Amino acid sequence: MTRRWPAAAKLNLYLHVLGRRDDGYHLLDSLVAFAAVGDEITAAPAAALSLEIEGPQAPALAGDPAANLVWRAAELIAAETGRAPAAALRLLKRLPVASGIGGGSSDAAASLRALDALWRLGLDETRLAALGARLGADVPVCLAARASWLGGIGEAVEPAPDLPAVTALLVNPGLALSTPAVFKARRGAFSAPARFAAMPADAAGLAALLAERRNDLTDAAAALMPEISAVLARLERLEGALLARMSGSGATCFALFAAADEAAAAAARLGVEEPGWWVATGRLS
Repeated sequence: MTRRWPAAAKLNLYLHVLGRRDDGYHLLDSLVAFAAVGDEITAAPAAALSLEIEGPQAPALAGDPAANLVWRAAELIAAETGRAPAAALRLLKRLPVASGIGGGSSDAAASLRALDALWRLGLDETRLAALGARLGADVPVCLAARASWLGGIGEAVEPAPDLPAVTALLVNPGLALSTPAVFKARRGAFSAPARFAAMPADAAGLAALLAERRNDLTDAAAALMPEISAVLARLERLEGALLARMSGSGATCFALFAAADEAAAAAARLGVEEPGWWVATGRLS
């Protein structure tokens, strides 16, 4: 039977920009979590490498499959282990592209794990993370796929305490946003790290701690795409929403809920009132 590998949406519960290196990369401090919603990778034996992309967001990835991070992950892990990149890969694309929730990075991470299993390579976590870092700064944390502290330019990943029961409502206005453009537009002083020692016991406590922190890229992203401000304002008005915030460099935003049924009700309402928005819910881990 074909095994399916989830590629979950990544959320930056807070994101502080600490500085900028001489090479232009920014230093970050973030608490990252993963929602139980995302893409899916399958891998099967084949004589050559192929990639089929389907799903509601597949049209955004039309073009040369060799440019996709899934394909690049396959070529990289094959080259590093001295074997031919022979596999039939399938990407079920549900997450919007260029949306601040690590869709491509999570796809690459799932592909590395799928091919490690398919080819019986037995690579340990350290080696997988090193391969992931060569594909993109977010790939190592997507390999972890659990609540983590993120540092450096994204390559420094440390486990965070388990999150309390909390569900996220994710909303994207249906528009892609360039991460380099957002970082280029960022203005103002840099922030300090803001990690906390103990995880709160419930969703309300987590939201209160996060409210003392921020996403330092929000103003820059909203200046480039005003729809982000409209999404955040709408999320803040939802019944039961504990916190509304943008993830990563945008344009996806999220609201946190203590109860999954409240998040589902809010998602259903937005689906009717804002048919052009991408809306999904998932428990965080």
